[in-house]
Amino acid sequence: MDPITHGLAGAAAAQSLAGKEKHRPAAFTAFVAALLPDLEFFIHAPSDPLFNIEVHRQFTHSFVFIPAGALITAALLWWFLRRHLTFRELFLFSALGFATHGLMDAVTSYGTELLWPFSDTRFAWNIVPIVDPLLTTVMAVLAGAAFWYRSRLFGWLFMGWLLLYLTAGFVQRERGRSVMEEHAALRGHTIEQLVVKPTIGNLILWRSTYISGDTVHVDAVRSGLFSPPHIYTGDAAPLIIPEQDFAAWEGTTLYDDILRFRRFSDGYLIRHPDKPDIIGDARYSMIPNGLTPLWGIRADTTRPDRHVPFLNFRDAGSEVREEFVRQLTGN
Repeated sequence: MDPITHGLAGAAAAQSLAGKEKHRPAAFTAFVAALLPDLEFFIHAPSDPLFNIEVHRQFTHSFVFIPAGALITAALLWWFLRRHLTFRELFLFSALGFATHGLMDAVTSYGTELLWPFSDTRFAWNIVPIVDPLLTTVMAVLAGAAFWYRSRLFGWLFMGWLLLYLTAGFVQRERGRSVMEEHAALRGHTIEQLVVKPTIGNLILWRSTYISGDTVHVDAVRSGLFSPPHIYTGDAAPLIIPEQDFAAWEGTTLYDDILRFRRFSDGYLIRHPDKPDIIGDARYSMIPNGLTPLWGIRADTTRPDRHVPFLNFRDAGSEVREEFVRQLTGN
């Protein structure tokens, strides 16, 4: 989830509970607390590029870290807000803000380790996109009104809007999932893994990625609100199975890194269509039914003792934008 939406969600959580006199400092505290978990994004290990993607949305986003995060936030803000809030109140509103962060990330598609360190499972409920202008704009209006009028009512309306939008996202995701299950059956495919994710900025166009046998299939489904679903047929690519495709390098740093990237990618590994040495995450692409991954690793088999580089392949050129708009508008 983008930082603005995170901050607004944290602020609204405090606004729905704080009294009139402490409404604004409470909202500010929770807003700041809701931003701080993403500071782990700046943690890097220069010799190990995969370390950053593993630690992102990990320990600072887990439920067990909320008290520690709240304590850190309260300590940082104590000097500025000590005349408005007691330290106990600072801690409680900070905890509210911190608690919203992991949950807001979990409703998107990247994956969040809510149960770290007890489990490394990445929860990704795939209900709303990471960036959604409609969701955030209404949230900003309601949070701003709550701050201006110092009213719990707008905080409650904020939570109502968020719940309504998440429900709409859930319904749309399930519609898309049902359509793709039927479509796969018509193809004669047995689905072993299926993920349906929202595309950026909307709940209309969804990306479907599923594994059948040793192949990854990618399609887009436009799940219109007032129109029947429409499928934009995509492509297929061989599934990379490290135990088979890289068996000769078992026990090397290269092999271990490929296994780490497979765990991060939930098993959806394919080769970049234009770069055979790149192993990509098939779940993400700029074009909803495309096979060019957003990111991947370079498997240099000539240097198996070195960590693999992590690379991004974001292409927002005019052709990509036009194809995205064509599918989104149903043309």
